Amino acid sequence: MVPSPSNPQQIQQFLSSVLSQRGPNSVPYDESTKWLIRQHLLNLISSHPSLDPKTATFIHNDGRSVNLLQADGTIPMPYHGVTYNIPVIIWLLESYPRHPPCVYVNPTADMIIKRPHAHVTPSGLVSLPYLQNWVYPSSNLVDLVSDLGSAFARDPPLYSRRRPVPSPSPPPSYDRPPPPPTVDQRPFPPSPYGRVQQSEDAAEVYKRNAINKMVEMVHGDLTSMRRDRESEAESLLILQGGLKRREEEIERGLKEMVEEKETLEQQLQIISMNTDVLDSWVRENQGKTSSLAGDVVDVDKAFECVDALSKQMVECTASDLAIEDAVYALDKGFQDGAVPFDQYLRSVRLLSREQFFHRATGSKVRAAQMEAQVHAIAGRLHS
Repeated sequence: MVPSPSNPQQIQQFLSSVLSQRGPNSVPYDESTKWLIRQHLLNLISSHPSLDPKTATFIHNDGRSVNLLQADGTIPMPYHGVTYNIPVIIWLLESYPRHPPCVYVNPTADMIIKRPHAHVTPSGLVSLPYLQNWVYPSSNLVDLVSDLGSAFARDPPLYSRRRPVPSPSPPPSYDRPPPPPTVDQRPFPPSPYGRVQQSEDAAEVYKRNAINKMVEMVHGDLTSMRRDRESEAESLLILQGGLKRREEEIERGLKEMVEEKETLEQQLQIISMNTDVLDSWVRENQGKTSSLAGDVVDVDKAFECVDALSKQMVECTASDLAIEDAVYALDKGFQDGAVPFDQYLRSVRLLSREQFFHRATGSKVRAAQMEAQVHAIAGRLHS
C-alpha cells in the first residue's frame, strides 16, 4: 500500500527510500535537488493531507517511459460558499524543481472536463501563470496548489455528467451549467490523458530498494576489483616499457661493441702490415750500420727514400719546419729590436707564402701515398 496521509513518519520513510535507491528503477532526479524535492512533498502533504506521494510510470509524448514521483489526490475548491474537491495528479518531472511540475486534472467516471476552459486542456493538462513563471528555488508545491484552488474557484474545470430522468415530462432547462459535484475520497479511475501505470505499494518499493542496494554493493565491489586490476595492469605496462627500453639499450650497446671490434681488427691488420714493413726495412739495413761504424755518417744520407713521393714528402716537411724556425727567429729578433718593422713584415709575408705552397704540396703527396698504400694492402689481401 502507498503510505497513508495519517502516518507522516511512514511518508518520510517512503520518500527517503525512493530518493535514495539506485539502479534502473530509481527516480531520475539530480542528486543535488533530492533533498529539496523531499521537503517540497513533505510540506505539501502537511498542508494538504488529501494528496498522497506515490511513484508511477510516466510516458512522454515521444514514447519514453520513466519512473517519477507524483502527488495524487484532491485539492479544495471553494465555489458559491461550498468547498468541492477536485481530483488532480501533480507529476514531478525529471528536471524538477529547476522546472515546473506537470499538473493534470483527473476526472472520475461521472465527471467531464469543461470545454473550453482557460487553464485546462481537453486532455486535462493544467496551464497557469504560476507554472509559466516558475522560479527556482522559491517556487514550491504548496503555493502551486493554493494557486490551483483559486484559479479553479473562478472557473471550475469539471462538471458532473447529465443523467437521464425517468419522468415523462422533460425537466426545465437552465442557461447556466450545474454546479461542480463533490468528489468523495475514493480511488480514482485511470486518467484519460495519458498511459500511466498504477503506483506501487511501499512494501514493493522497499523490496526493490533492498535488491537495488545489493546490486549497487556488488557493482561497487566489481568496480573496485576492476580498478585494482587496471592499476596492476598499468604498473605491468610501465614495467614492460622499462624492460623494452633496456632491451633497446643493450642491443644498441652490443651493436656498438661489434662495430668497435671490427674497427680494432682493421687497425690490427694495418699494424701487422706496418710491422712487417719495418721488419723488412730493419733486415735490409742491418748490415749497413756495421760497415759505417768507423766512418762519419752523413745525416742527410742516413735515410733513403723508397720512391719519389716519399722523397718529395721529406723535402716538403723539411722546408715547412725550416720556415717555421725562420719565422720564430724573426719574431725573436723583432721583439729584441734587431729587425726593423718593415723588414719583419716583408720577410714574414714571403716566408708564409712559401710555407703555404710547401704545406699544400705535402697534403697532395700524403693523399697520393694513402691511395698507394690502400692499393698495396688490397693487393696483399687478394694475394
